[in-house]
Amino acid sequence: MREKRIVPILYMAPALGLLALFVYYPLIRNVVNGFYEWNPFTLDRRFVALDNYVRLFKDPVFYKVLKNNLLYAVISVIFQVGLGLVIAAILEDKIFRRFSTFFRTTFFLPVLISMTVIGILFSFIYNPEVGLLNSFLRLIGLGEWTEGWLGNANTAIYAVIFVSQWQSIGYAVMLYVLAVQKVPGELYEAATIDGAGKIRTFFSITVPQVKEMTFVLLIYTVTGSFLVFSEVYVLTSGGPGNSSQVFSTYLYQKAFIDNEPGFASAIANVILGITLIFYFLQNKFLKTGEE
Repeated sequence: MREKRIVPILYMAPALGLLALFVYYPLIRNVVNGFYEWNPFTLDRRFVALDNYVRLFKDPVFYKVLKNNLLYAVISVIFQVGLGLVIAAILEDKIFRRFSTFFRTTFFLPVLISMTVIGILFSFIYNPEVGLLNSFLRLIGLGEWTEGWLGNANTAIYAVIFVSQWQSIGYAVMLYVLAVQKVPGELYEAATIDGAGKIRTFFSITVPQVKEMTFVLLIYTVTGSFLVFSEVYVLTSGGPGNSSQVFSTYLYQKAFIDNEPGFASAIANVILGITLIFYFLQNKFLKTGEE
């Protein structure tokens, strides 16, 4: 009997060991580091208690960063979760199903492209002089709308967010397509017999039936919005004047440019706390996640 109890533990031990070594230990170590101040080029560490957090919450850049990440999260949820579900439902409709393979591939291709390549591509698109976006606006008679999209403090963060949506929406569409395909066809047939239109069918059948996938994508999207780094770093590096700074680039700047790893650890702990709050709120209000 004892051997039967030990065998499952032995099977799980390697995975638990790796999880403890590469996830939980760094997590705990980072929480501890947030209470210290030190220079990475020396071994001297000074305990400062909550000073790093007090300094963080007094820093005006922190609130700009928080606003940008919240904006990132809201827009990402609207496009990747909301619009992604709409596109998936359209692709699985009888009218478009014969072309769905082509469109699924088209939407998913940006996901496979390196963010560095995408950043270079959109740097050319956003170029104020020869960029495709401004050239198109001039072509259709909207020359007064042209901007230095990445160099303008009012538009930089929105330009970066658009790049993220363009790349990531295909991933959400593919997951939703899988979820929609699992919806029993009898439900749609019954709705058709009852005289429900496509919009009513979408909200009454499709949306409730894919709520588990919605839960997963909400967690993925919101968490990703608070961990976003590559897009911002490649396109603007947080500029101009911190207008497109996000938590990850702010953390990177403090850790590797300003050489303040203790302060950077405090930023990382705040990111962890915010993402956990969003997770528990989603879990509570959506009342799902069992699957």
